[in-house]
Amino acid sequence: MKKIYLVVVLFLTIAVESCGIYSFTGTNIQPDVKTIQIDYFPNNAVLVEPSLSQTFTMELQDLFLRQTNLDLVKSGGDLQFEGEITGYKINPMTATAEQTAAQQRLTITVNVRFFNNKFEEDNFEQTFSHYYDYDANAILSGSLMDDAFKEIIERITQDIFNASVAKW
Repeated sequence: MKKIYLVVVLFLTIAVESCGIYSFTGTNIQPDVKTIQIDYFPNNAVLVEPSLSQTFTMELQDLFLRQTNLDLVKSGGDLQFEGEITGYKINPMTATAEQTAAQQRLTITVNVRFFNNKFEEDNFEQTFSHYYDYDANAILSGSLMDDAFKEIIERITQDIFNASVAKW
């Protein structure tokens, strides 16, 4: 009986210790990291869409607030993100028999600098990019632009999240 008790206690100790910093969102945030600072990402691309910087910055902040327990601060965050939108371009993708574009591709590129002020070995600077394809006869405005931004920004912010706190 004493051996069974010892095995159960040992098993529970290992199980509890191994799950110390795991979360159900897949993050790997150390327990003493409490705050996050996400600075405004200016649009430094050659083509500038006026609403892109604000939309991107807010979506990145919202993602971290939804998927972590970190508090958003304006300065002095334990985790800090800064950077800029470096690319916003539209390129023809596929051609028709008449040698005109059948499809266009909007590509957005963001340069990100991540600082973990508690664990500096996690710091990085990296470029993230994603695209959205649409019919060449369509005008990229209104709901089409909203759909493109939603898909691109969702993918880029998730990639940033994974690179910084999920360590994927």
